Amino acid sequence: MRHLLAPLAGLAVAAASSVALAAPLQPKVMLITLFAPEAQQWIDHLQLTEKVTVPGLSADYPDVLCNAQQVCLMTTGMGQTNAAASTLALALSTQFDLRQTWFVVAGIAGINPHEGTLGTPAWAHYLVEFGTQWELDSRDAPKAWPTGYLGINTQNPEQKPPLDYKTEVFELNPALQAKAYALSRNVALTESPASSAWRQHYPYPPANQPPVVTRCDTLTGNTWYSGTRLSERAEAWTRLLTDNKGTYCTTQQEDNSTYEALLRASRLGRVDIQRLAVVRAGSDFDRPYPGYSEVDNLLKYADQGGFVPALDNLYRAGNALVQDIITHWSQWQAGVPGT
Repeated sequence: MRHLLAPLAGLAVAAASSVALAAPLQPKVMLITLFAPEAQQWIDHLQLTEKVTVPGLSADYPDVLCNAQQVCLMTTGMGQTNAAASTLALALSTQFDLRQTWFVVAGIAGINPHEGTLGTPAWAHYLVEFGTQWELDSRDAPKAWPTGYLGINTQNPEQKPPLDYKTEVFELNPALQAKAYALSRNVALTESPASSAWRQHYPYPPANQPPVVTRCDTLTGNTWYSGTRLSERAEAWTRLLTDNKGTYCTTQQEDNSTYEALLRASRLGRVDIQRLAVVRAGSDFDRPYPGYSEVDNLLKYADQGGFVPALDNLYRAGNALVQDIITHWSQWQAGVPGT
């Protein structure tokens, strides 16, 4: 059989060489979602049907999906570890040239009722990590402390930590945030009958108003917290780490990890960290309305009805930016237009 196998081996080598020499894909936009329901909105609307299997992505989501307009999507898997591992695998892949790609993280989140309502999409300026703190059980904390959380290597909850981890707070490109907001601020948003009814339990705006696109900041941590006291700590922590410039709005599990992975790739010249935008939409309130149980606010979060509107509004707000980029690529190729 040697005489038959030799030509086939030659063809195999030639095919492998052809694959190796294929030019890397150059997406204009790379969408980053965290789990399947977030991804499906984009897949359906933008016809993301071309699959590119990338080594190192989540076993649940091994493919980057693209369309003919050079829009692609990656799903990382939920949580900080999945987000970091998948994002870095993509950024270091030789299958893509991402140097001019605009990245858009689009995911659901808990939302602060003082800054938004169910279904509210919020473009972030600051990404603040909530998990990197010291913690005492609140029952063991000094009575004068408002919380059992304090910054690492600090003496009380009001003291700003030295930021030794280098991942505690990141500032996104404010020009990109402003442009994304300007493009999306007037898009029509949706509600569900359940979310519309639920928001009316809150006696103050914007919680009890219909959702609109907004700008405020997002908090990252693997622990899915709920309740008034922890949410108030989230507000104070955001102010502390941003020197009173940031406003805590949404809470999620991935964004500081995604940023750090892209930052490392940016230092290698493989991506441009200034081309990252983050939009999060409120699928549930981070604290109960007056008189409602703190426990039920967590355990029965799905009763709020915000999941489907959040997914829909993520697409509606985020797509305004995506379409402007691909439609006016000559303006976006060099940077945020008008800056």
